[in-house]
Amino acid sequence: MRLSPSQIATFEKDGFLLFPDLFETHEIAVLKAEIERLSKIEAECIVREGDEETPKILLQVHDPDSATASEAFRQLTCSPRVLGAARQILRDDALYLHHSKVNMKAAIQGSTWPWHQDFMSWKLDGIEHPDMVTVLIMLHDATPMNGCLYFIPGSHHLHRLDPHYDTSTAYEFWAADAHTMRNVMAQHPDPVAVTGRAGTVAIFHCNLLHASGHNLSAVDRWHAFLCFNTVANRPHEVENPRPEYVRSTNWEALPLGENRAITVTAGA
Repeated sequence: MRLSPSQIATFEKDGFLLFPDLFETHEIAVLKAEIERLSKIEAECIVREGDEETPKILLQVHDPDSATASEAFRQLTCSPRVLGAARQILRDDALYLHHSKVNMKAAIQGSTWPWHQDFMSWKLDGIEHPDMVTVLIMLHDATPMNGCLYFIPGSHHLHRLDPHYDTSTAYEFWAADAHTMRNVMAQHPDPVAVTGRAGTVAIFHCNLLHASGHNLSAVDRWHAFLCFNTVANRPHEVENPRPEYVRSTNWEALPLGENRAITVTAGA
């Protein structure tokens, strides 16, 4: 996939780009079948929530050495539609994944993600510069009713905000406090609902403020997130680093895959 100069300019201004229907229905079906398989595994890289211990997050799905390894997600990571776009935005061909994950908002009980910048956490992982992008792949249709993401356009120009440690969800992490967000939202355009059909892709900057609401619908809502960093920007050593499945130490540059469909079947 080749981005146009106007698309690059839009990314630099707003901090995100949206690509409707970038992946075909049959490709999404392959990825969803893999998630069904992986969610049955008992491993540290699977976070669960709710009375039924429903999976909330699958981590490290791209890494062949992970308990949640998936050939289909490895192909997705290296696809020109994903890695190719990330290379253009970061202006560097030597990229690796800081981490990969699937966020799974279960019907009715899928919880919120408060306002945050990804670099709030990644800076503490030892990454020096906010030169990172995330590629989001919608695996179900995303709507306000089922807890779609919201982006605040241009908020990545604020640089990294002072975070607080949020413990309100099953997955505790660094987020923005309410006072900060009131000030930010008073000075920026209204948040944009990131909606679309399954197969739609969003690419966003690591300092872009984003959040998502509760899944109030009767159906699940899954998104895959692939978080790219340049090899040159890999983290330095920190005390008590987070686990490998969150903070990858595999900094080998990813090879660009062939421009073909994701066709690996579940369990392959």
